[in-house]
Amino acid sequence: MAKKQDKGDPEVSESERLLFGGPLRYDMGWNQYREAFLELNFRAMVTRLPALMGSSFKLAWQADRRAARIVMAAEVSRGLAQAVGLLAVNSVLGRLISGGPIADRLRDAAPALVAMAAVTLFGALLRAASTYATGRLEPKVERVATELYLERAAAVELAAIEDHAFHKLLDTAQYGAGSARRMISYATRVVNAGISLIAAASVLTVLHPALLPLLATMTLPSAWSALTNARRRYESFHTWVQHARAGHLISGLLTEPAAAPEIRVHGVGPFLLRHFRAMSETAEAEQARLARLAARTGLIAAVWTGLATVATYTTLGGLLLSGTMALSVAGTAVIAIRTGSSSLDSLVLEVNALHEEALFVGDLQKLYVEAAERAIPIGGDPLPEDPREIHFENVTFNYPGESARPALDDITLTLPLGRIVALVGENGSGKTTLVKLLAGLYTPDRGRILWDGVDAATADRHALADRVAMLAQDFKRWPFTARVNVAIGRSSAPLTEERMATSLTEAGAEDVVADLPRGLDTLLARNFSGGHELSGGQWQRLGIARAAYRRGSILIVDEPTAALDARAELEVFEKIRALASAGQTVVLITHRLASVRHADLVHVLDQGRLAESGTPEELLAGGGIYAELYTLQAEQFTAPLPAPVPTQKGG
Repeated sequence: MAKKQDKGDPEVSESERLLFGGPLRYDMGWNQYREAFLELNFRAMVTRLPALMGSSFKLAWQADRRAARIVMAAEVSRGLAQAVGLLAVNSVLGRLISGGPIADRLRDAAPALVAMAAVTLFGALLRAASTYATGRLEPKVERVATELYLERAAAVELAAIEDHAFHKLLDTAQYGAGSARRMISYATRVVNAGISLIAAASVLTVLHPALLPLLATMTLPSAWSALTNARRRYESFHTWVQHARAGHLISGLLTEPAAAPEIRVHGVGPFLLRHFRAMSETAEAEQARLARLAARTGLIAAVWTGLATVATYTTLGGLLLSGTMALSVAGTAVIAIRTGSSSLDSLVLEVNALHEEALFVGDLQKLYVEAAERAIPIGGDPLPEDPREIHFENVTFNYPGESARPALDDITLTLPLGRIVALVGENGSGKTTLVKLLAGLYTPDRGRILWDGVDAATADRHALADRVAMLAQDFKRWPFTARVNVAIGRSSAPLTEERMATSLTEAGAEDVVADLPRGLDTLLARNFSGGHELSGGQWQRLGIARAAYRRGSILIVDEPTAALDARAELEVFEKIRALASAGQTVVLITHRLASVRHADLVHVLDQGRLAESGTPEELLAGGGIYAELYTLQAEQFTAPLPAPVPTQKGG
């Protein structure tokens, strides 16, 4: 039985409950605008219109000033041309309806007819110019907004990316670039509709002041209908957006390569299809509800408009019968009323859309400001050219929102440079956190990290990062060519074959590249045509080559041999020792303690604290945590195998 819904709540399908644990109401930042948008009325639209138009023009001006000028000039000129056209129509009708021979009337109307043709041609040229300039503006605006978004997002501290509130802002702001692009078209149409409305209203005022209220009377019903339906669509969209994403997720799983084997072996296809159908049918019911309400609202508006139209033409008839208005003026008034009514309809719809898009552009602007505040600082104290050691002095660090126990708790240790330093400890002991602090990805909550006396917190962070190469266990497998996957270790350096070959040799990755169909130019992404997939061990070697290509003075490797066999593991550690003997500092994190025996210094961490330090021989002799873990691992290889369990014969 489905749970009974509260009034106004969307129905939750059984598939939604089973697959996703309940209603999908993930806040992407949309819902914060629900009430603001639903409160939108005619007065609010008029009040907010200048700010919305100013925001659109500012975006266009930043992207392409020349195109922005063309759009504004073309749209203003089109509105003026429409006013001139209506006056020309009035002149033509007046001359054609006047007395006298038809030839004389046509001759008298000819100049006005020529003016109408010229205005029509001029309007077409202006429309073409506006279309061209808008077409230039839109992609440029989106590109500029997206570049700013990506630039600011890539420059913030790692702690900001990992902060839920900031990441939520990233989620909402990503829609701002597309909204900025759409705002250009909406703003252009608002300008056109507004000027057309002013032109029609001005002509009506000239023809007869009593006609102006008739324009609003005929237009209000359709404007009310458009605004009401737009508000419903907006509310429904933001209520159901996550449901729709879930439906796309299910359909994507059916064609996802990673899920394909299990779908076929376990027969998951019919199960997913059944729930995709159920969720789609639920979404279809919501669309049917909107259509039903839209039809009802449209019918009410049509009746209202019909009554207003009858009143309008009755008034025109009264003015004609009383002799207050000439027949030609009445004809022009009908055209002006219909033109103005259409313009007002368009104005309401476009301001509606402009307001909605502006909300998300506002998120984008908010991201720009907050990202600038949380960006990695530029400049700082210079680091020593050739430091002897890096000293952690009473360093404490805790991840925001994490448990009371710090990830690192009052750590004091020294990393001598030009050596192999191993960090050892059980999972959660703080090893990876320590190397992230070393690389400048975080700053300590308390304590200092000193490079020969220079505090890393006040140092030039970009210069610090420039000296570090990092190979994490879950390093990024870029969906690019093998060449780029190596060279991206130092993307700012010229890509040379000599540096590439040296890096591959240092990592022992020559055979990996030799086995690829196109060598270094092989695309390492199976979801693209011609793409190739590597094994975990092959990726590991390319990752080491990437770290070697970077040529950082400090190489941080986190579980570098996790995906390698025993022989390959020995080869990799030989390569690491060779790097250290050439003067490079290697900070090694590994659970395989047999691989640590060649380290110059070992620091053992336990629950965020430094437990012991020394050479491997000293720690084994000391009988502490390192010796215990080493013995446990050694026993796995020396302990006798259990006796086989006898099998029973017969049925």
